[in-house]
Amino acid sequence: MSATRIDADVIRRLPKAVLHDHLDGGLRPATVVELAREVGHTLPTTDPDELAAWYYEAANSGDLVRYIATFEHTLAVMQTREGLLRTAEEYVLDLAADGVVYGEVRYAPELNTNGGLTMREVVETVQEGLAAGMAKAAAAGTPVRVGTLLCGMRMFDRVQEAAELAVAYRDAGVVGFDIAGAEDGFPPADHLAAFELLRRESVPFTIHAGEAHGLPSIHQALQVCGAQRIGHGVRITEDIVDGKLGRLASWVRDRRIALEMCPTSNLQTGAATSIAEHPVTALKDLGFRVTLNTDNRLVSGTTMTREMTLLVEQAGWTAEDLRTVTVNALKSAFIPFDERRALIEDVVLPGYAAAL
Repeated sequence: MSATRIDADVIRRLPKAVLHDHLDGGLRPATVVELAREVGHTLPTTDPDELAAWYYEAANSGDLVRYIATFEHTLAVMQTREGLLRTAEEYVLDLAADGVVYGEVRYAPELNTNGGLTMREVVETVQEGLAAGMAKAAAAGTPVRVGTLLCGMRMFDRVQEAAELAVAYRDAGVVGFDIAGAEDGFPPADHLAAFELLRRESVPFTIHAGEAHGLPSIHQALQVCGAQRIGHGVRITEDIVDGKLGRLASWVRDRRIALEMCPTSNLQTGAATSIAEHPVTALKDLGFRVTLNTDNRLVSGTTMTREMTLLVEQAGWTAEDLRTVTVNALKSAFIPFDERRALIEDVVLPGYAAAL
């Protein structure tokens, strides 16, 4: 494979892996409209195309808190068993249509209990929907493996409960844990007991850090809480001056700690200024284990194909760069080593060779 520029049609055919993608941020607009009608929830518009545009425009505020506020309408239609089953199944099918061969989907079960479901029932229902989607994708000849990350909301008080569910369902499709929500003012160390539980039970976890808050957030996530990956982490660049890495940046690079980078989302929340100048490129060139992700496909109006295409067109990425971040993601996926290696050697590398 040569280090050459490639177009969107080729990119669409490439096998992809995504580690940072929120279930409640990736619904189909038409599904939101239909489910909202069924549950009596009022939307900004009932036209699917207009709703997609509303999400994208509302999220382009440059502020993480306002970005998160757009989830009101997706969460409103994910409070019933039927809503969860449908959105989970469609999530998998949409990944498969985008060429994704491995994905990790994250959500906070506590946010889906307003309709009377317990957190345990939410987890079991989502797993059922994901399994149905994977079966349909495989039958269609586009198999995709999807693992689940359960999230605790860092500004609320049910993080420990979510961590306990991650332990309980780790042999039933849940592959790891995360904390999400407003980062600034809610440090990860506030939930140290949950992370200590996960470490004792050998459940891997990532932590949203270095997006709305800087180096102290990343330091706490890694050195106090023990995260194996960092969600976003764009502000690790604050520990790099003229190409010289500080102690924390060196730790991240040298220990091969994956950074789950989400370029379009970072532009929307103000964590980055442009695709061309997004830190993912500089960090890639410095040898960090960067991965490429969508974060919220509806809210950010994006797909893995789009994220890759933007970096090719605006940041000069090559096919080799795209292959590197895909392999990086699989190396850091929260599934067993032999399964990661098989995806790399039997799916991704041959898929790149065939597409190029």
